[in-house]
Amino acid sequence: MMPRGYDRPLYIQPFDHRASFQSRVFGWKSPLSAAQTAEIAAAKRVIYDGFKAALAAGVPKEKSGILVDEQFGAAVLRDASAEGITTACCAEKSGQDEFDFEYGEEFAEHIEKMHPTFCKVLVRYNPEGDAALNRRQAARLKRLSDYLAEQGRSRFMFELLVPAEKSQLAAVKGDKAAYDRELRPRLMLRSITELQAAGVEPDLWKIEGLDRARIARRSWRLRAAAAATMSAASFSAAARTTPRFAPGSPPPPVCPASSALPWAAPSSGIPSWTGAPERRRTVRPSPRSGAATASSCAYSTWRPIRGPLAQLSHDADFQPMRSRQRKMNAEDTEVAPRTQRMGIAPRPSAQPPRPLVRLS
Repeated sequence: MMPRGYDRPLYIQPFDHRASFQSRVFGWKSPLSAAQTAEIAAAKRVIYDGFKAALAAGVPKEKSGILVDEQFGAAVLRDASAEGITTACCAEKSGQDEFDFEYGEEFAEHIEKMHPTFCKVLVRYNPEGDAALNRRQAARLKRLSDYLAEQGRSRFMFELLVPAEKSQLAAVKGDKAAYDRELRPRLMLRSITELQAAGVEPDLWKIEGLDRARIARRSWRLRAAAAATMSAASFSAAARTTPRFAPGSPPPPVCPASSALPWAAPSSGIPSWTGAPERRRTVRPSPRSGAATASSCAYSTWRPIRGPLAQLSHDADFQPMRSRQRKMNAEDTEVAPRTQRMGIAPRPSAQPPRPLVRLS
């Protein structure tokens, strides 16, 4: 049995899209013909070739990886494994709100056949949503978690989405940005707590991003308080993937997020390559390694935060993100003249500029 957790830097290139990829890019609906399947697989091979080009250009292989599906990316997974590249393969059915296994009762056979570094699931879970739905999902996820912990050779990556309920949107007058800012952080932490209490123990949580450092700090204090009130038995099980804080200790330092450039170096100092501007977010060191980092090249942006958690922002959020970033940049521009008039010297950068790598 391998130890729980994953605290090493990790940059992921995700291209595990299936239903959305075949419908939005190719305009096809299931079932697909053999020729259509081969064409989609060839398109994903192009993405993989771009990833390998980045490695050849100097991206550190030991900190990089790919996330792809078995349906269209089996050949890519086999090649990447042979090359010693970190791999992640999805286990959930595509395009549905309730988590279920892509290959039903044969999920274990498919995981072992592909043998990815990470078995990844995408789960939509709202603690104030349908209780019966949540119980069904938690039962399936516990089954997968137990299998990977006891028999599997792959680690467990959990991508958590917390979709808004109608009542929650109504509480913020239908403002989705207000839901993300004011309600989702607490709901996300409740979801993690409930899932861990149900016996679901991922090695890596892949979560949606938090827009403000203040919200991230408050969320982590809430998570620490929740962990402190757990029973001894539950806490013992959850402590393997839940960060612990000393009572009364100040929050860990917050590093500035990188600027809103398509290819920007994150505060961890490890070159990042992303396909969209990044949100400002809290960056926290890992208690063990100093940085538990994951980032991606296409549709997701993961940022370093405390413990084996990662943050995610979807491609659908990119346009609002650009607007918010322009506003924040304008605010930052106004700060400099005021500090100069007050005689305050600008603070030198904590780190020198680092080389950036662009994936074409």
